[in-house]
Amino acid sequence: MVKEVMMDNFLHFCQTLQSIGETRSTAQKVELFAGYLESVSHSESAVALACQFAGEGAFGQTSGKRVGVGSRTLALSASAFCEIDHDLVFRPCRTATGSGSEAIALLLSNLPAIAAKQMPRTWSLMEVYERLETLSVAKKREEKEAVLEQIWREFTPLEVKFLLRIIGQGSLRIGFETRSILRALAHFTEQEMDQIRYAHMVSGSLYETARLAINKTLDEVRFQLFRPISFMLASPLSEDLTDLFEFSTYVAEEKFDGIRCQIHVEKETVSLFSRDLNEITESFPDLVEEFRQRTLPATVLDGEIVAYKEHRILPFQRLQKRLGVKKPSAKLVREIPVHFIGYDLLYHDQQEVLNRPLLERRNLLEKVAVKHGISYSRQFSAQNPADLAKLFSEAKERGNEGIMLKKKESVYEFGQRKNSWLKVKEPAGSLDTVILYAQAGSGKRGGTYSDFTLGISVREDDRYEEEFVPIGKAYGGYTDQELREINRRIRSLIVERFGPTLALRPEIVVELEFDAIQVNKRTKAGYSLRFPRFKAIRYDLSVKDVDTLQDVEALLKAQESRVTESQVKPVSFILPQTE
Repeated sequence: MVKEVMMDNFLHFCQTLQSIGETRSTAQKVELFAGYLESVSHSESAVALACQFAGEGAFGQTSGKRVGVGSRTLALSASAFCEIDHDLVFRPCRTATGSGSEAIALLLSNLPAIAAKQMPRTWSLMEVYERLETLSVAKKREEKEAVLEQIWREFTPLEVKFLLRIIGQGSLRIGFETRSILRALAHFTEQEMDQIRYAHMVSGSLYETARLAINKTLDEVRFQLFRPISFMLASPLSEDLTDLFEFSTYVAEEKFDGIRCQIHVEKETVSLFSRDLNEITESFPDLVEEFRQRTLPATVLDGEIVAYKEHRILPFQRLQKRLGVKKPSAKLVREIPVHFIGYDLLYHDQQEVLNRPLLERRNLLEKVAVKHGISYSRQFSAQNPADLAKLFSEAKERGNEGIMLKKKESVYEFGQRKNSWLKVKEPAGSLDTVILYAQAGSGKRGGTYSDFTLGISVREDDRYEEEFVPIGKAYGGYTDQELREINRRIRSLIVERFGPTLALRPEIVVELEFDAIQVNKRTKAGYSLRFPRFKAIRYDLSVKDVDTLQDVEALLKAQESRVTESQVKPVSFILPQTE
């Protein structure tokens, strides 16, 4: 029993996380975490909290709780405890490491004066959770600082590093995300992975999923209205269409230029959720009012919100003006009205239909849509590459992004990107850019630099003092061989290191393709690229050939002035008869 209690402590948990971060193999990471869960199996709360801390942070996603301590508060508190100047000492340390949590942990480890102040003790995971709860309810700054000083004094530097990342509610940056946590939980509890995934999707909580798995009660979990579930995702269709592709097993739909949305509705209660499962109900009051008037029975729809005016879908850039606006003005709602187009039905009238084949769900969707005046996507047949090319061309003429191919017999594979849904689209354009920063990858890409920040030229732009400013971040589109070559070349280009990030001398030119250009005032360029990816590494070009900010602005102008045939052709979805 003494050994068991000793294993149920936060330091042991953090040591496991550190080992996972130092391991490249995903299978080995899963094995390490499953081993940790086994070591604390005497405590249901320890297992559940370990899953929550590793995957969600201090509190579960459905709890609505946040710690409420900002990075500056943490930095100032740590600086005061370490008796160092925040601006002159802490900030350079954070810059050098590229991480506030890493900087604080290193300072606590290496400053001689700190050793006399620290009195680390053993903390159970439950005790850590209670400290986090205390922080979350603390209103006064003095109360928060008192808890933080206790953390600096009574936690080891390794524990501090991971505790701060847990407080941040983000990734622990060890290449170990939710899917791997669920795999470890399935291995430890000897439960089916599909059951574990379903329980997590429906409950929305790693803590609750772990509790159900430990008690062998996964079959008790039930779908809950107004709690979003992970969206089914699409994979890109290979450009090399062959005769082996079974077109007859798929149905085609046009891919709309909007944002994915999950609508949960029951009579006059309506909630909207975005692809990242955040609630966006307040951002679209016009859409909410539409669905309130329809008085639907309990229903969950998957579909697309588009900017829609005068019987045509407007370019995404128009819709973008509505995004992120929590309470849009009446003027903005009038100027950019929105429309919902349904293309899947997940739940209706107390019936969950996720595991029914696509065509069966589609038949139900059409009945619901016709009865309640909801627009829904058209479906087309493509028997060969020529049919697909024709459909793709027609979709582009109507101003849509491309084509979706959906397997007729597929169930709704929530949270997964498989070949049941395939997307066929072409980039909106490309830019010649230069690699400015390289960041280390994780998992299979651990030990290599695989995430790249790319820039455009502002050399002759009076608005800037720099030569290049970032325009996008890409981590795909290259082959394994190309990635190895990039990693070989960047060794001689390193200017500065910030923890896992390298600042590079601008030299490697990359042709970057993207889906759209977006105005983004939070960036130095004032713009960002939607879904940027490598098209080609241009070793034949020099930095003198890199495109400029003026080129980006010209492309955006052309993008916004695009006039599509949708003005004169019928829209590619079925409108409710009430319109």
